[in-house]
Amino acid sequence: MRRMTGRNTAEAHRAATPLELLFDLTFVVGFGQIADQTAHLVSDGHVLAALGGFAFGMFAVCWAWVNFSWFSSAFDTDDWFFRVATMVQMVGVLILALGLPAMFESLARGTGIDNSVMVAGYVVMRVAMIAQWLRAAYQDPARRRSALTYAVAIAVAQVGWVGLLFVRENYILAPVSVVVFAIDALGPVFAERKDSGTPWHAHHIAERYGLLAIIALGEGVVGTIASVSAVIQAQGWSAEAVLIVVAGTGLTFGLWWIYFIGPSAEVLAAHRERAIPWAYLHIPLFAAITAVGAGLHLAALVIEHDSKSGSVGAVLFVAIAVLVFIFMVLAIYAYLLHSVDPFHVALLAVAVVVLGVAVALAASGISMGLCLVVVTLAPIAVVIGYEAVGYRHEEVALAKAIG
Repeated sequence: MRRMTGRNTAEAHRAATPLELLFDLTFVVGFGQIADQTAHLVSDGHVLAALGGFAFGMFAVCWAWVNFSWFSSAFDTDDWFFRVATMVQMVGVLILALGLPAMFESLARGTGIDNSVMVAGYVVMRVAMIAQWLRAAYQDPARRRSALTYAVAIAVAQVGWVGLLFVRENYILAPVSVVVFAIDALGPVFAERKDSGTPWHAHHIAERYGLLAIIALGEGVVGTIASVSAVIQAQGWSAEAVLIVVAGTGLTFGLWWIYFIGPSAEVLAAHRERAIPWAYLHIPLFAAITAVGAGLHLAALVIEHDSKSGSVGAVLFVAIAVLVFIFMVLAIYAYLLHSVDPFHVALLAVAVVVLGVAVALAASGISMGLCLVVVTLAPIAVVIGYEAVGYRHEEVALAKAIG
C-alpha cells in the first residue's frame, strides 16, 4: 500500500500503464455488443429503436471508462488495493456489456427500456470507484473536498439510477432521468472547482483518450472482416470483396489519422480549465467511430440478404457516421484552440459532397463495395488537406493558444 497523495501533473514521460491497457480491453466487448446489436436492429427495420439503444449504450459504456480513467490519471498508486479495485471495475464493465442485448431487445419490442443488468454492472463499478475516491479524500488532505465531491456525486447518481428501475410511469421517468444524468455529468465540473482540483496529467489523459479511440476503431476492422466474409461466402473471392477490404481498412486508417492530428496534450497542459468540455465532446466522437463499425456490420447483413435496409441504407449509415466523426474532430479542435478555421469548414464541405456522392451512387444501383470506397475518400480528403495546408494553420493556432 502506498499513500494516495496524487500524481505530479508535470511528471515527465507519463504514459498509460499495463493495468490501464488491460482495463481498456473490457471495453472491446462493450463497443462490439453495441455495434452488433445496432446493425441487427437496423437490418430488421427497427431504426429508431436501434438509434436510441446505440445512444444510450454508448453513453453508458463511455461514462464507465471516463470515471476510472480520470481518477487513474490523478491518483494511480499501482498498489494492491488500486489493482483489486480496478479488477472489480472490470467485472462491472463486463456485466454492463452483458446487459446491452436485453436493453436493445426491449427497445425493439417497444416495452420500455430494460437496463437492469446494465445498472447492476454500474453498481459493481461504482462501489469500487467510491472506495477509491474515499481513500484519496482520506490520504490526500489537500484535495479532500474534490475527492469527496466526486464520491458524493457518484453515490447520489447511482442511487438515482437504481431507483429509476422501479419507476414505470413515463411522466416521472423522463424528468427524473434528466436530473440523475445532470448529477452524473455535473459532478466532475463542481469537483474540479474545489481547491486546485485533481492532479490529472495532461499528456497522460490525452494518450488515454487516444487509446480508447483505437479500441473503438477496432470495430471498423471487425466490421470489415464480417463484410468480406459475407461476400466470400456468397460469391467467393471477387472484385467486391477486394473493394470492401480496401474501403474498411482505408476508413479505419483514415479516421485514425484524422483523430491524432489534434494537439490535445499541449493545449490541455496550458489550459486545464478546458479539459471537461474536451472530454465530454469525445463521447459523440467515440460513438461515431463505433457507428462506422456498426455500418460495416450492417453491410455484411445486406450482403447475406438478411437486411431490410438494402445497400443504400448501409452506405448511408456509414456515411453519416463518418461525417459526424469529421465534424466532432473539427469541433473539438475549434473548442480546444478557441479558433474556428475557415479551412476546416471547407474540408467539412468537401466531405459532405463526397459522402453525398457515395449515397447517390448506392441509390443508382452501383455496388456497395465501390460506394464504400467512395465514402473512404472523405477522410482521405481531410488528411490530404491537413498535410498540404492545415498543419500550418495548426502551428499558428497552437502558438496563440499556449503563448
